[in-house]
Amino acid sequence: MALVVQKYGGTSVGSIDRIRNVARRCLESQRKGNDVVVIVSAMSGETNRLLGLAHQVTALPDAREMDAIAATGEQVSAALTALAIQELGGKARSLLGHQVKILTDGAFTKARIKTIEGSRIFSTLKDGEIAVVAGFQGANERGDITTLGRGGSDTSAVAVAAAIGADACEIYTDVDGVYTTDPNICPSAKKIARISFEEMLELASLGAKVLQIRSVEIAMKYNVPIHVRSSFSEIEGTWVTGEDKALEQVVVAGVAYDKNEARVSIIGMSDKPTAVADLFGSIAEKNISVDMIIQNVSRGAEDRTDITFTVPKTDLAHAKPEIEAIAKGNLGAKEVRYDDDVVKVSIVGLGMRSHAGIAAKMFRLLASEGIAIQAISTSEIKVSCLVPAKYTELAVRALHDGFGLGDK
Repeated sequence: MALVVQKYGGTSVGSIDRIRNVARRCLESQRKGNDVVVIVSAMSGETNRLLGLAHQVTALPDAREMDAIAATGEQVSAALTALAIQELGGKARSLLGHQVKILTDGAFTKARIKTIEGSRIFSTLKDGEIAVVAGFQGANERGDITTLGRGGSDTSAVAVAAAIGADACEIYTDVDGVYTTDPNICPSAKKIARISFEEMLELASLGAKVLQIRSVEIAMKYNVPIHVRSSFSEIEGTWVTGEDKALEQVVVAGVAYDKNEARVSIIGMSDKPTAVADLFGSIAEKNISVDMIIQNVSRGAEDRTDITFTVPKTDLAHAKPEIEAIAKGNLGAKEVRYDDDVVKVSIVGLGMRSHAGIAAKMFRLLASEGIAIQAISTSEIKVSCLVPAKYTELAVRALHDGFGLGDK
C-alpha cells in the first residue's frame, strides 16, 4: 500500500464530466490498495471570474477580501469532487485549507506555507475515505483565509505530500509530461521520461509552465518525487526526482523561453563605488526582481559607465518611476532606454557541469540564424540569452535541433 497525493488542475476539473473522470481515477488508485489524498484547483476560468467580480465592485479591492473570494473556487471543486466519488460508490470528504491546518504567513494573494498539520487528513484516510483538499489556500495565524498565488495548487499538493510523508505526488494536467521544449513551437519536441529537481526548477523559472516554481523547490527540499502526467490518458508521464548518474549524462535536457522580459539600459551613469548598490537596492525595495545584468567598463575622464539589466515585463510600468528617479538623480545618468520587445531563451542540463563549450555552441547556433544576443546570464546548469522577440520561434528551434533534443 502506498500513500499517494494526486493534484488535478483547472482543466482537469473544468466541467462536471471531467470531475467525474477525476473521481473515477481517484477510486481506481484507492482500489489498488493506496491511500489517496486529492488536491483540486478551481474549475478552469473560475478564479478569473471571481476576481473579475471583485474588480466590478471596486478598482482597488482589498487583498484580504480578494483571498476570501478567490478561495471559494477551490472550495466548490473540492465538494463537487467528493460528491462525484460518493456517487460512484466511494467514500470521500472535502477539506478546506483551514481544516487541514495549512498555516501560512499573512501575505494575502501570495502567501507562503509555514506548517501543515496532517492529523485531519490521516483521520479521514483511516475511515476509508479519500481526502479531497482544496488547493491554493490556507489560513494565517489570525484565521484569515489566504491564497498562495497563481499555480498555488501545485504548491499545496507538494507541501501536503511532504507533510504527510507521501510516497509520490502525481500532478495531473492537460499535457502528458514535461517536454524538451514547447511542442507548439517545435513539433519535434519529445517527452522527457525523468528530469532532476534542479533542472525542473531552472526550466520552471525560465518560462516552462508545467510546474509552479515553489512546488519544485519544496519537492527538492523534502525529496518528494513528482509524476507529471495527463488526466485524460493512462500513459506514463515525466518523473521529477533527485539526481542520478543517468541524468547527469544528459548535457542539455530542455530549451525554455520567457516572453515576460523587459530590457532597461542606463546610459552614462556615475561609476562611483556605491552606484550599482544604490540602483538595485532601490529597485529591490519595490519588490521588483532583476535578472540579467551587464555593466560596461568606465569610459572617459568623467568615470561614466552604462548598465543594462532585465526586469519582468509585468513590473516595468511599476519600476519605471523608481528607475528614472535613481538613474537621473543620484546616478546622474544621461539617458534611460527601455525595450519590452525581447525574449529570454535558455538551455538547461545537469551535464553542463562537466562539459565545456556548451555556451559557445549556443552562441554559434544563434549566430548561424542571424540572431543578435543582447544579454547573457549563466548558472552551473543553464545558459540564457536575451534576443529580439521576433526571433522567439527561430531561436527555440535552432537550439532544440542544434543540441539534438528532438525525436529522431
